[in-house]
Amino acid sequence: MILPRFYPILDTETAARFGVPPIAAAAQILEAGAKILQFRHKGFFSREIVETIVRIAAMCRDAGTLFVVNDRADIARVVGAALHLGQDDLAPTLARRIAPAGAFIGYSTHNEAQLRAADGEPADYLALGPIFDTTSKRNPDPVVGVEQLGLWRPLSRVPLVAIGGITRANAIQIFAAGADSVAIVGDLFPDLRARTAEWIALTSGFSSSGNS
Repeated sequence: MILPRFYPILDTETAARFGVPPIAAAAQILEAGAKILQFRHKGFFSREIVETIVRIAAMCRDAGTLFVVNDRADIARVVGAALHLGQDDLAPTLARRIAPAGAFIGYSTHNEAQLRAADGEPADYLALGPIFDTTSKRNPDPVVGVEQLGLWRPLSRVPLVAIGGITRANAIQIFAAGADSVAIVGDLFPDLRARTAEWIALTSGFSSSGNS
């Protein structure tokens, strides 16, 4: 598939800080026209959370939007979703044994060594960050910075998603450094529908990345 330039991440902890239930947040993002949506939950996967994922997966199917589950290959398989993995999760090689056949898989990296190693994994895209300081994670990795993003971009043969502290004010320099897409968490709030529309308009001036 073609990776959209704008990659919204619905982080349940961030949504809770703004008092927005996950399903309502997903509805606003989808109504504004997002073509990909990742669900990120770092807490306990209770029955309620799994039921929320099932509902959002159905909403994404109805909207023609790719739904991505963070961390959990088993749940991605259950709902037929794409999968995003972190450095503490299963490596893509192992996750492909669990995820749906032909699943779209992304993999996070945070430094040059991880990016080099990840290029040998069967991932459809790689994420790199945090590019800037971020508040959406409790214990973020060291900041990468725009200069390093540009220097390391050639290390990945697949599309590269920049993440961490990215806003509408600094996105242009991220694309100029070579990123194929920007993952947005905090800058979706407080009005998710309006912010999503703004992001889609902002990124529409950049051509989409190639097939991964």
